[in-house]
Amino acid sequence: MTDQEDWYGPEAATFGDRVAAAREAAGMTQAVLAKRLGVRLATLRGWENDTSEPRANRLSMVAGLLNVSMMWLINGEGEGIDGPGDAAAQHSDLQAVLADIRALRADLLRSAETMGRLEKRVRNLLEEAHHD
Repeated sequence: MTDQEDWYGPEAATFGDRVAAAREAAGMTQAVLAKRLGVRLATLRGWENDTSEPRANRLSMVAGLLNVSMMWLINGEGEGIDGPGDAAAQHSDLQAVLADIRALRADLLRSAETMGRLEKRVRNLLEEAHHD
């Protein structure tokens, strides 16, 4: 479970999860990182909460300040941080909960994609009805 892809790969973590984990691993608070990046604290919180994403120039700065690659921040591949130590991962109950969380996250992603397709169909049907 110490393989960083298990903890920070696209199926297990979001962009915001990786930013927060790398920031914590670097020993920085949100306020310190925001100041070093020259962004508002609310902006950084938006990135960590996955409600927004930085532009490419800021992404490069984030990666540099946190000593990880841009690709690791984006998709969990490349130079990043290691997952939590083996001690926590050894406990079978924690492993089962983590597996359930990951399965739920995958289900939610699939449901969100389905919802998006259905919403698009409804908009198209409404548009067609409006033109008739």
